[in-house]
Amino acid sequence: MTTASADSTLRHGLVGDAPAPWARNYARRLTLTDTLIILIAVVTGELTWYAMNEGSLSDRLAWGELATRHTVVSVLLLGAWLLVLTAYGTRDSRIIGQGTLEYKRVLESSLMLFGVFAIVAVVLRLDLGRSFVLTAFPVAAVGLVMSRWGWRQWLVAQRRVGQYSAKALLVGSRHSVEHLADHLSGQPSAGYRPVLACLPHGTQGSSIGKASVPVAGGLNDVTSVLARHRVDCVIVTSSDELSPLAVRQLGWSLEESGTQLIVAPALTDIAGPRMHTRPVAGLPLIHVESPVFAGRKAWTKTAIDRITAGLAVLFLSPVLLAIALAVATTSSGPIIFRQQRVGLGGETFTMFKFRSMRTDAEAQLAKLQQEQQDAGNQVLFKMKEDPRITRVGGFLRRYSLDELPQLFNVLNGTMSLVGPRPPLDAETKAYEKHNFRRFLVRPGITGLWQVSGRSDLSWEDSVRLDLYYVENWSVLNDLILLGRTARAVLGGHGAY
Repeated sequence: MTTASADSTLRHGLVGDAPAPWARNYARRLTLTDTLIILIAVVTGELTWYAMNEGSLSDRLAWGELATRHTVVSVLLLGAWLLVLTAYGTRDSRIIGQGTLEYKRVLESSLMLFGVFAIVAVVLRLDLGRSFVLTAFPVAAVGLVMSRWGWRQWLVAQRRVGQYSAKALLVGSRHSVEHLADHLSGQPSAGYRPVLACLPHGTQGSSIGKASVPVAGGLNDVTSVLARHRVDCVIVTSSDELSPLAVRQLGWSLEESGTQLIVAPALTDIAGPRMHTRPVAGLPLIHVESPVFAGRKAWTKTAIDRITAGLAVLFLSPVLLAIALAVATTSSGPIIFRQQRVGLGGETFTMFKFRSMRTDAEAQLAKLQQEQQDAGNQVLFKMKEDPRITRVGGFLRRYSLDELPQLFNVLNGTMSLVGPRPPLDAETKAYEKHNFRRFLVRPGITGLWQVSGRSDLSWEDSVRLDLYYVENWSVLNDLILLGRTARAVLGGHGAY
C-alpha cells in the first residue's frame, strides 16, 4: 500500500466514518426534513394532549406542572426519535435511492421507539402515551415516508445527470466488466457510476462497453489506480481471474482508504427477496429460491385482478362509453379491435382493444415493414408516425386509453392487470428458448416494459424486463407497477 493511498485525504468512500461528499450532503438534507417532520408530529401530539385534558384539571398549579412535564417529555422524544433514525441507518448511502429497505427501516425504528415509549408511560403511570400514540406516530410515520419518497425522486433526477452517485472501479474479466458497466450505465438511478476499469492485460488509453468506460490498467494495478484516482467503491465483476486470496488482499488494501469493496455474483435479474446469503465454512453462499407460479400467492393475485377490474369497469363506464362513441363517429369500422395473442401456457386468446387504426391496417403492414420505417425493435413492429392510425386513435394510444377493454380480458381470466406483454403468434417464431418463460404467468395490461420506456425499448430490453417480472413477481410489486403505470401514461412517453 502506497503512502498516498493511506493518506487520510483519501478516506472518501461509502463505509466507516468517511462517507462520500455527496452522501454526507444528502444525509444532511434528510436530517433536516426528518427533524422538521418529527417536530410537527410532536407538536401535534402536544396540542392533542392539551385539547383532551383542558377541562380535566381545575388547579392551575397542577395543570402547569403537568404541562411542563409533558413538554419535557416531548423534547426528549424528539431527540430520541432522531437518534433512533440515525442508529438504524435510515440515511445509509447503501440503501437510499432504490428498494424498500429505507422505508422499512424508518417505520421499524419509529415503531420500536413508540413501543418503548408506551411501555415507559405505563410503568411510570404517565398520562402522556395515548395522545402521542394516536397522533404523533401516525403523523410522523406518514410524513417521514412521504419525505423520503420525495427526496428519492430528487435523487434519481440528480443521478440521471451523473450527480450523487458512487464512482465505481470495475475489476474482472473483459466480458463481465463490460456487462456490468453497460447495465449500471443504463440504470443511473441505481447510484453506481462506472468511471474506470481494470482488466486482465488491460492497457491505459482504451475503453470498454457502450458507456466507453476508460481502462486504467491490469488486475495487478488496482492499488496504484486507487492511489491516482478517487473512487467510492471497487466492484469485482468476476473471480475467475482473481484468486480468493487476491480478493481478500484487495479488501484489506481498501480498509485504509475507506473505499467499499463490492463483489458482483454471476446471477442477474434476480430480486432481493429470492436471494439469501448464508455464510458456510467461511464462504458467503447465496441461496436462490425458485420463482412461485401457483398456490396462495397466485390465488391472491387472481382475486385482486378480478375485483379491481370489475370495480374499474363500473367506475370507468362513462369513459368507456365516450371513447366508443368517439371511435364510432370519427372512422368507419368496428369499435372493438379483436386480435389473437399468446397467453398463459402458450395458449392463444382473443385480446380486446379500442380500434385505433383504419380497417385496412393489416393489409398495409407488409408494405410498411418493407419500407423499414420501424422505430421500435427487430421483432415488434412500432412506428412513431404510423399512417394507419386514426386521429382519435393517436390520442387513445398516447394515453393508453385503447387498452381499457382489456379489463374484460382480466375478468374472463385470460389476462392479468400486471404481467408480461402478450405477443402475437408470429412474434413467438423469433423467440429463443428462454423467451418462452414469459408464458408461465398470465400476460398483463401493464408491466415492467410499459413503465420502463414502452415502445422506445429495444427487443432485448423488452424481453429482459418481461422475464424479470416473471421470475420475481409479487403482489406488492404489482401494486407498485400499477402506480408507476399511471405516471407513465400521464406522461405519454414511448407510446406510439
